[in-house]
Amino acid sequence: MKEIKISIVVLLSIFLTACTSKNNKEADESQTEVSELQKDEPSVPDKQWTYKGETGPDHWAEIDTNYCDGKAQSPIDIIDAVVSEDITPIDIHYNNATKIHDVTNNGHSIQYNFSEGDYINVEGKKYSLKQFHFHEPAEHTIKGVRYPIVLHLAHMSADNEYAVIALLGEEKSSNNPVFEFLNSYLPLQVDEKKEINESFNMNSIFPEDKSYFTYTGSLTTPPCTENVKWFVMQQALPVSNELISTLQEIMPINNYRKTQPLNGRTIWASN
Repeated sequence: MKEIKISIVVLLSIFLTACTSKNNKEADESQTEVSELQKDEPSVPDKQWTYKGETGPDHWAEIDTNYCDGKAQSPIDIIDAVVSEDITPIDIHYNNATKIHDVTNNGHSIQYNFSEGDYINVEGKKYSLKQFHFHEPAEHTIKGVRYPIVLHLAHMSADNEYAVIALLGEEKSSNNPVFEFLNSYLPLQVDEKKEINESFNMNSIFPEDKSYFTYTGSLTTPPCTENVKWFVMQQALPVSNELISTLQEIMPINNYRKTQPLNGRTIWASN
């Protein structure tokens, strides 16, 4: 009987040791998985970028080492553009009833977000329209001239590359009809969002003359990702003083980045 009791104790000890070993192994594996996930997550900078002071455009590259320090940055001053017959009209596929999902004041700009459907084709690649937003004054300059406002139509491809159409605006007594529609949802406080779910004809936003400048640059806000296809329309749109004043009141003052060195890039102009 004594031998049986000893055997039971031994077996129980072996079982408990095996369970403890298994649990420790699972815990180690779980901790490893957590560490791997944490390693893959991008670091969040202590400072958030702005348009002024120590967190303004001149210091974006200091906030995060991956920010805004490339050699093909945007915006630029558009001078000495090369006119080429090979530059064809932008292949735009916008519906006559484009649906805007919502508008938000993200603290950097006023941004209108779109439902899926509209897109452009660039060199055989499809770029879907995601959103548009304002900068005041405009970021790109043309031979040193800076327009009072610009609208950036931001598109993204399936492989996460960007194409942006810049629509310059000049002060007039009345708006392009599209701007009247957009202005009806303003003003917005910082971090405020309004559902829209209304449709309008996006094609009507373009100027009559669809000539444009094009080059390869970057996003103009952090992280200033490069290899962005830029299309800057040559003819400016009429924008009312009322809309410009409204945007001035609700957006950061001078929410633009200064022009960047061209660094040997070619600027092309459509015929």
